[in-house]
Amino acid sequence: MKSERLRQIRDRHAEVEIELADPGLASDPGRLAGLGREYANLTRKVELIDQIAAAESDLKSNRELAGDDDPEIRELARAECVAVESRLDKLNRQLNLALAPSDPMDSRDAIIEIRAGTGGEEAALFAGDLLRMYQRYCERRRLKFELLELNLSQTGGVKEAIAAVRGENPFRQLKFERGVHRVQRVPVTESSGRIHTSAASVAVLPEAGEVEVSIDQEDLRIDVFRSSGHGGQSVNTTDSAVRITHRPTGITVSMQDEKSQHKNRAKGMRILRSRLLERERERQMAERGADRRDQIGSGDRSAKMRTYNFPQDRLTDHRIGLTVHGLESIFDGRLEDLVARLEDADLAERLADQGSAS
Repeated sequence: MKSERLRQIRDRHAEVEIELADPGLASDPGRLAGLGREYANLTRKVELIDQIAAAESDLKSNRELAGDDDPEIRELARAECVAVESRLDKLNRQLNLALAPSDPMDSRDAIIEIRAGTGGEEAALFAGDLLRMYQRYCERRRLKFELLELNLSQTGGVKEAIAAVRGENPFRQLKFERGVHRVQRVPVTESSGRIHTSAASVAVLPEAGEVEVSIDQEDLRIDVFRSSGHGGQSVNTTDSAVRITHRPTGITVSMQDEKSQHKNRAKGMRILRSRLLERERERQMAERGADRRDQIGSGDRSAKMRTYNFPQDRLTDHRIGLTVHGLESIFDGRLEDLVARLEDADLAERLADQGSAS
């Protein structure tokens, strides 16, 4: 059954490659974008299939050599078998993840929004730590991290930050970060050494294209105002800041980082389209009976999805009951192992859902 599925993937990959070569496709940007995403997804699967086939061939050869008369050759072959088996396990895990029923948004670019929650200045400092953590994670994963909006607190913490992330499957690599993050530590602003608990919220949205989310200009209220800098000081003597309100939904986006009103408006529309796409996505999931909590919530300490405990150098992800240590490494952007564990849990859940539906 699986071999048939793999053959179908190869066949479809060849078909899409031919379709993308059609010059007439340029007149249909929506279809071109869709085929481009499908081709990238299929290419990754074909590469994994080829890598697994090569590894299986290596393993077979080394197992034969492990029975050689020469003890040195036997020892080398057995050591190589262990290494190849480990590589095969990782490749098969990646392929199983790629073949499982997936979120169609996984290959999208992402918009990540970080906001300080309960905890005053310490919450803003924690939000700044999260922002740097995701920037470093994206650098490690070779994802492009573009800061769209940054609102700093008086002490240099982050009240709100919005960024766009591009590259290979950014939304899939970041979507498990959605929710309320809680920190337990002694704030730098605390003179008595008491441990405080603060919170910050993270939202990760799939970025929407103009052809996917149609917005009637009559539904928008555009307000312009004078931009102000971090901490409230004036940095602009012109009305370059933009606030866009989508009347039907009440969604509001403010943008002031650019000196150009046109650039701020363009950035604001990118974020608005992504929020509208996510709103529609959540509506569809709700219709299918999916039970999803709001990503941002209130930013309250009680609505936690992950806790970073600095006195015990411990991270706990409450969704899957996972506890790991080494916060310094984690805040340096080394999230790969954590993301892999969350992907495994999500894969098991999706496969269970598929099994119960069939």
